[in-house]
Amino acid sequence: MSENEAAQLSVGDAAPEFTLSALTRDGEKTISLADYKGKKAVVLYFYPKDDTPGCTKEACAFRDLRAQFDEAGAEILGISADSVDSHDKFAAKFTLPFPLLSDPDHAVADKFGAWKEKTNYGRTYWGIQRSTFVIDKTGIVRKIWASVKVDEHAEKVLEIVKGL
Repeated sequence: MSENEAAQLSVGDAAPEFTLSALTRDGEKTISLADYKGKKAVVLYFYPKDDTPGCTKEACAFRDLRAQFDEAGAEILGISADSVDSHDKFAAKFTLPFPLLSDPDHAVADKFGAWKEKTNYGRTYWGIQRSTFVIDKTGIVRKIWASVKVDEHAEKVLEIVKGL
């Protein structure tokens, strides 16, 4: 999909399938959305860049609520365009207990509509818009936050997951 044709997902749509690389305790491996079919929920969050203030705050909020997400039957997956090596350093630095997937060509961000034209200090560029999707056990999108404000976001996501 080109930069001019951003996908538009809606609640009730089937989540686009994907496979991306990630580092896990067992080393580098590929992770697919299909790996989580049957799980009560998958929280898929897109973030702009490893080890930046907003992205760190968001990742740490999901980390701090991980036990509650586990209790609710949800898996958390973070996606950015950063490399697997960058994700590894970020995850180690902040003890992140969930996979961070590398989407260097932003193909998955495109599929989910998270690859957007952005403006910062008068500069226009393309990048990942902070977005979160809750996907149910059948692969259906149940909730979308298209432009996330980090404060209390993880708590809001947890409430949706608990309600599934």
